Amino acid sequence: MSFTDTLKRSLGFEETESNDNKSGEGFSLTEFINSFTKSSDNGVQQPNPTDVPNPEAVNETPVYESYEYDVEVITPDQPFYEIVLIRPKSLDDINYVVDQIIEEKNPVILDLSFLEKESPANFKLAGDKIKRMRADYDAQALLLARSEDKNLIILSPSKVKVINKG
Repeated sequence: MSFTDTLKRSLGFEETESNDNKSGEGFSLTEFINSFTKSSDNGVQQPNPTDVPNPEAVNETPVYESYEYDVEVITPDQPFYEIVLIRPKSLDDINYVVDQIIEEKNPVILDLSFLEKESPANFKLAGDKIKRMRADYDAQALLLARSEDKNLIILSPSKVKVINKG
């Protein structure tokens, strides 16, 4: 029996055998409190073994008990992403970026302006590595900003979608 059924019965909205016997009596607050405290314990309804279901109530909505055993916890493969912002100064830094994207599956924001100014050969190698990551590993690359002092590119693995909306 659900909480609302118990409440209706105790307020006299549903006829039961006990209400038929007390046809002349009005609302009893102590009876209501007793029936309420017997039927619930900290908001969780306890079934009363003396309650007999009404055979005429065929179309009632079923009352479901606790869901604690039906709950499945879905854990993502990677609960969070670290977005690394790096200004590479050597090929080792570029290799670190490649490891972050391919191995760790983290997006990286690169500022290639230092390599472009200081070492054009390393800048070209960095561009080749980015092209190979896009071709071989389906990584995504998106130019964020290009100015005299900045050359920002975001690189992300195929699992992290980067969309240009502007």
